[in-house]
Amino acid sequence: MARISIFADESGNFDFSRKNGASRYFILTTIACRCYTVGDVLLNLRRELVWADLGLESDFHATSDEQAVRDRVFQVIQAHDFRIDVTVLEKAKAAPQTCISDERFYQLAWYLHMKHVAPRVVSRGDELFVVGASLGTKKKRALMHQAVRDVIRQVSPTVRYRTASWSAQSEPCLQVADYCCWAVSRKWERGDTRSYDLISDKIASEFDAFKFGKTLYY
Repeated sequence: MARISIFADESGNFDFSRKNGASRYFILTTIACRCYTVGDVLLNLRRELVWADLGLESDFHATSDEQAVRDRVFQVIQAHDFRIDVTVLEKAKAAPQTCISDERFYQLAWYLHMKHVAPRVVSRGDELFVVGASLGTKKKRALMHQAVRDVIRQVSPTVRYRTASWSAQSEPCLQVADYCCWAVSRKWERGDTRSYDLISDKIASEFDAFKFGKTLYY
C-alpha cells in the first residue's frame, strides 16, 4: 500500500468574455508524489535566499517572484521526482450550462482532470490525499472544496482518501504546483515555453479538454 499525495493549482479566471483581463484558458495542474521532499527543499531555499539578498516577504508565487528567484525554484523542481498532469479548458468552447456558476465550471475541470489522472496514480489498495489551493471567500472556499470532494468520491479507485483546501502559503508543495501551473499557462496563453521546457520531462499528461470543440460561445 502506498500513500499518494496530489497538490493542485489553477490558472485563469471565471470571466467568460473577451474583456481585457479575461483569460483564454482555465488550466488545472496537479503534481503527484509519494513523499514531500520537494516541498521541504523549497522551504530550505526560502531561508537560503535571504543570504543572496533575494528574501521573500511571504511564500513563493511564480507570477510575482523575481526572475532570479524563479530560476532557483525551477532548479529545485528539476532535481526532484514527481508527476505533473495538466487539463486545459478553452473557456469560449465551454457550453453555457457548464459555467452557470464558478463552482460548476470548477467541478467540471476537476472531473475531466481526475477521471484521467486518479486511475493512473492510485491503485485500489493505496491511500490518496488531494489538496487544492483555497480560493476566494470562506463561502466560496467551502463550495470549491465540496466540488473537489465530490469529484474524488466519484473517480477515486480507492475508498481510502482525504481531501483538503489549504492556502498556498501554508503548504510548500502547493507552491511547487503553482510554479508548474504558471509555466504551463505561459505556454498556452502567451506561447512562451522557456519555463515549460524546464519541467516538460515531468509532464505525464497535458489534456486539451475541448480540443475537438467547434462552437465558440462568445
